[in-house]
Amino acid sequence: MTSPEAGPRRYTRRGFLSGALALTLLTSGGATWAVDRYVLDHVEISDVSAYEAAQAAATGTADTSGGTVTATSYTSDTASVELTAVTTGSGDSTVNYYVADVRLTDATALRSAFAQDSFGTNITDETSDIAEQNGAVFAVNGDYYGFRDTGMVIRNGVVYRDAGAREGLAFYRDGTVEVYDETATTAEQLVADGVWNTLSFGPALLEDGEVVAGIEDVEVDTNFGNHSIQGDQPRTAVGVVDDNHLVFVVVDGRSPGYSEGVTMIELADVLQDLGAKTAYNLDGGGSSTMWFNGDLVNNPLGRSQERGTSDILYIAG
Repeated sequence: MTSPEAGPRRYTRRGFLSGALALTLLTSGGATWAVDRYVLDHVEISDVSAYEAAQAAATGTADTSGGTVTATSYTSDTASVELTAVTTGSGDSTVNYYVADVRLTDATALRSAFAQDSFGTNITDETSDIAEQNGAVFAVNGDYYGFRDTGMVIRNGVVYRDAGAREGLAFYRDGTVEVYDETATTAEQLVADGVWNTLSFGPALLEDGEVVAGIEDVEVDTNFGNHSIQGDQPRTAVGVVDDNHLVFVVVDGRSPGYSEGVTMIELADVLQDLGAKTAYNLDGGGSSTMWFNGDLVNNPLGRSQERGTSDILYIAG
């Protein structure tokens, strides 16, 4: 839907850190620790595909997906996707965003994948590349789990990290989705209860169909390198209309005259208007990306240039 500029440079968060931030860190006493923590790859599990396959074999689960792709929709036995592009406002107040209405007959058709098929910190790749490597027909960026070493990470029914720290989102095998307190449970218990995927970013935007109070003041992280998530920003969010009925919203931003982005409350309002009862904020900024049928749908930062991320949510074709 967008036309990238000729010869675009690719920017990744790791590249940003290894430039401006790493230079700053090298002048401080914590240089070695900081570069190791925020710049260097730390692979904990390589060949995640094989790892998940082994786990699936042990539990008797299997992937069942496939279907027919058209220009703006996808339908299979397990999932359907309908895309809509929306433009509001004018001039420097213009906002462009994209909505994917997703209906599942099998909740496990919504899967997760890691950058470079590896689990760990600071491992990144572009959403489109991760999507292509996993045969996705639809994908959005995830929660950038690899920027931190806390939070629950359960993906495709497999536990990767059990370090509850914040308000998370849990997708269950039966199609239900709920916001939960990571610090009040364990990853083992979540899997036993039927959790298929978790996300650890936030905040929750809607609860029982109402905008959550105070979301304009939430800080997702307090660790080094955390950036404000307030103000008009590019955004990615997921909303729950009903069991097995989701809406994904990706908002472009930081591009005067094309799309200024939205505040957290404005994002919540969009999801509320789409009929969501529960909604949750994912990683945003340059990471906000929607990919469909082999193409980048949105226009990250007004340049059609993706920023590397550590994970995606996707539906295979």
